[in-house]
Amino acid sequence: MSDAREAEEPRRSNDRDDSSHGRRSEQSDAVSDAREAGEPSEKAAEPPAGAGEPNAKAEASSEKAEEPGAGAAEAGTKADEPSTKADEPRTGAAEPLAGADEPRTGADEPLTGGADVEPRRERQDDGGRRKYGPLGTTLVIIPTYNEAENIKSIVERVRESVPDAHILVADDNSPDGTGKVADELAAEDDRVKVLHRKGKEGLGAAYLAGFRWGIEHGYGVLVEMDADGSHQPEELPRLLTALKGADLVIGSRWVPGGRIVNWPKSREFISRGGSTYSRLLLDVPIRDMTAGYRAFRKETLEGIGMDEVASQGYCFQIDLAWRAIKAGFHVIEVPVTFIERERGESKMSRDIVTEAAWRVMSWGVGSRVNKMLGRKEP
Repeated sequence: MSDAREAEEPRRSNDRDDSSHGRRSEQSDAVSDAREAGEPSEKAAEPPAGAGEPNAKAEASSEKAEEPGAGAAEAGTKADEPSTKADEPRTGAAEPLAGADEPRTGADEPLTGGADVEPRRERQDDGGRRKYGPLGTTLVIIPTYNEAENIKSIVERVRESVPDAHILVADDNSPDGTGKVADELAAEDDRVKVLHRKGKEGLGAAYLAGFRWGIEHGYGVLVEMDADGSHQPEELPRLLTALKGADLVIGSRWVPGGRIVNWPKSREFISRGGSTYSRLLLDVPIRDMTAGYRAFRKETLEGIGMDEVASQGYCFQIDLAWRAIKAGFHVIEVPVTFIERERGESKMSRDIVTEAAWRVMSWGVGSRVNKMLGRKEP
């Protein structure tokens, strides 16, 4: 300690007459003389116990901060790091594996664009963003109607891309035997399940039935995916990675990096036009409102009022996205490549487009009227 006191002496002598540090040093000399008999008055007093502890004086004096102290190495606070470990399997899931939310493909962090909607509800951490828990086991819901040519291929691709995910084929009693093919796949793989429905009730009804089944069986993530291969299962790991920091992730064709393959110009015009029309009328930042490749957290679906959803087709996708934003959930768009089906027939029809147009118009007008009258959104 005497070496440390002597090392400080030149600095004290230079600053004693004209600095606040010098005046403090002179006072400490006097105190030191009184306390330490036999010690030369020229030497600086030894620092009191705990001087190395971080406090206001230690921050003001660079000389004291240089001396090692009990706790000086722990002066900085460590930022909380989000946990990436998956929840334990949820009760009732068909043999879910821990870590199902961690894609095994080693996908990079997603390149996001378009909507990045901040929730209006209160955040739970100091950084201004809500803390998100582990994802839990993923259930990929694939609605089918006459998809016997495609269902086996799409199920195999999902299993290869995200091996820990489970698959639910929701078949609307397809005349071409899609349900039978799905049953055969389920018999070979216990992670494939089949939900047989009475008849063709539409895409929205099939997804809602799949969502309810998945929530009842304890799945933490519910994914929408077409059976025709237009939604590439190889891109699913990126959606799941993005969902770690969001409530809803949309695989978007109309953000930077997104694209379409083999679409006629007329189909592209309808899709782009529908998204723009919906975005302007509903006043939302999502660029691909009609996209059907999506990953939801279970809590998101529970919080948007699924029992009140009656829309179908394009309108169903618009409806769910708008509900999520109004409920204050965090929505992210991830660019994907959409590929037009090679086998089977498209389910797009004029009735689907017409339904979407008038429903969106009524929602948009109703929302603006409520705002003008000061009414709360239903």
